[in-house]
Amino acid sequence: MVSNPSTGEYVSIGEITKELNLSFHFLTKIFRELTNKGILYSYRGPSGGIALAKPSDQIMLIDIVLALEGEDYFDNCLLGFPGCGVEKPCPVHNFWKGIKEDIKSHLCNTSLAQLGEKILAEEVRLFD
Repeated sequence: MVSNPSTGEYVSIGEITKELNLSFHFLTKIFRELTNKGILYSYRGPSGGIALAKPSDQIMLIDIVLALEGEDYFDNCLLGFPGCGVEKPCPVHNFWKGIKEDIKSHLCNTSLAQLGEKILAEEVRLFD
């Protein structure tokens, strides 16, 4: 959607699934979550589909990650151990602690517009 120059228009989920070779049901579930979190709008009907709820330069990757994974994603143990922390660390605690802030920073500072620009410039690809 962000690499499509016709912004503001609804894009068919079927078209996206065909272009990216993804499962319709899988993508629909993701888009439903993003719609519930206010990142996307959805519209049913023959000319329906999904659209960004705000300009792509105002949607950061962190918004998408937290919408799909939960607000506490970066607060949890990488291995899922309850009570993991400085006093009772898991085997990867220090590793995760060391890189999660860097990952979070990159996600906070990268917008969908930036990714769309890279796609249009053919610096990155979405599929084979």
